[in-house]
Amino acid sequence: MQKALFTRLPEQRGAITWQDHITTDPNVLSGTPVVRGTRRAVDFLSGRFAAGWNHEAVWTSYRPLSAESLRAVFAYAAEVMHDEAIQLVNRGAA
Repeated sequence: MQKALFTRLPEQRGAITWQDHITTDPNVLSGTPVVRGTRRAVDFLSGRFAAGWNHEAVWTSYRPLSAESLRAVFAYAAEVMHDEAIQLVNRGAA
């Protein structure tokens, strides 16, 4: 039997509970998930990393973010994407 490449292990040592750091409020960015106590949206921060920013660049540019809140951004994204099916499109196809 082949072992799954990605397995959710919430009890994994060092795992973070994103719910402690990520929140939504209809009065803050129209309910977009943000880091608690800030107006920094999860998708915005994820985009910084996708654009090549490293942890230090994001952390120093967008204080008062903590290392834990940045980890929570990834934990939230992993949770949201866990059951999502992604359809890849060949760039040459039209």
